Amino acid sequence: ALKHGTFLSCDIYNTEYTLAFGEANGVPLENINKEKLVSKAQRDSFTKAVNAGLKMVFGSDAAIYPHGDNAKQFSRMVKFGMTPLQAIQSSTINSADLLKLDNVGQIKAGFMADIIAVDENPLKNISTLEQVRFVMKEGNVF
Repeated sequence: ALKHGTFLSCDIYNTEYTLAFGEANGVPLENINKEKLVSKAQRDSFTKAVNAGLKMVFGSDAAIYPHGDNAKQFSRMVKFGMTPLQAIQSSTINSADLLKLDNVGQIKAGFMADIIAVDENPLKNISTLEQVRFVMKEGNVF
């Protein structure tokens, strides 16, 4: 994967959500039991990929957990081996690189003004990304 420039898209929060809320949300017991069996291997593989220096991008199994919970993934990425900066870059510059987009993913002259604001420095507390105060998309604040 490293030799060929392959990217890994990962979601390691989905298992945690499925185990906590799956039954109440109608997830079949068979699927919940499978999550219990594969979760350690998934996290071990994630850690190995991080340690190997594989290019990684932020992923989500959007149908698994509610929209808006995506940022919970960042703290799990850090828990299983990434630095906070690597986790942030997985959703910014790495994703732009994967998609061959040359005007997003960085705060830089000539790039889209896509920025969020949070209360704390996410390099010191990655969970602060779960509480976004405002979003700027192409220079417009929402």
